[in-house]
Amino acid sequence: MRWITMPAYLDEAEEYRFPPASGASRNGVVCYGGNLSPGVLLSAYRQGIFPWPSTPDTLRWCSPDPRFVIPRGFLYITESARKALKKALRRGSPYTLTLDKAFIDVISNCAAIPRPSQPGTWIFPNLVNAYTELHGRGYAHSVEVWKNGALVGGLYGVSIGAAFFGESMFSTESNASKIGFLALAITLFEQGFDFIDCQVYTPYLELMGGIDVPRELYLEMLQGALQKPTIKGDWSRYFQNFPEVNLIIAAKRNIETITHNA
Repeated sequence: MRWITMPAYLDEAEEYRFPPASGASRNGVVCYGGNLSPGVLLSAYRQGIFPWPSTPDTLRWCSPDPRFVIPRGFLYITESARKALKKALRRGSPYTLTLDKAFIDVISNCAAIPRPSQPGTWIFPNLVNAYTELHGRGYAHSVEVWKNGALVGGLYGVSIGAAFFGESMFSTESNASKIGFLALAITLFEQGFDFIDCQVYTPYLELMGGIDVPRELYLEMLQGALQKPTIKGDWSRYFQNFPEVNLIIAAKRNIETITHNA
């Protein structure tokens, strides 16, 4: 078990060098300790590492091998997902999708809503505070799915360069998080993003095109993505047509034309 020490706080422009991700343990743990200040979090993502606490007091930094990602060109929209998208976007639909309008509500729901496969949450209050600060600095973003004005689903993650690092999603209604995720994925890939980092395998995201890649290849992909500019700030202002234009076009395509095409 490798414990690290670092300054009490690093601003976003400051960098911390983690132990190499290639030296992670068999279960993907790189090290323990440190803090969740903006510079530390951003440094971790740029080095292929992310926080995955096991308890509120144990900060664990991970880089699993393999890494589960959806590269550009691999996004898959199933028939049921296509129907859900069209239903959500049709005129008069009770659904509304937004970006960066309710970040705190989204991450709080991700932390609070029970998951059948998990005994508890890893999104402890210190993580909520850290990602909320990162959101305020323009690096962390949320997608919200509303039904008749009530928040029924969403997700949040971090964007650096041409990579989006998905952290968590929630849904209180069938297909709500799926609609939000696909809306974001279609938008980002049309914008030129290289991949969405899903971190570890889930059957749910495999159905949408997720694949395992060796850590070494992932780190190469990451370095390429980091060479591109970061879309920093309020995404509701940057992606002003979200989700109407991109989603309607994608939902009307024949499924085969958007499956595994670069």
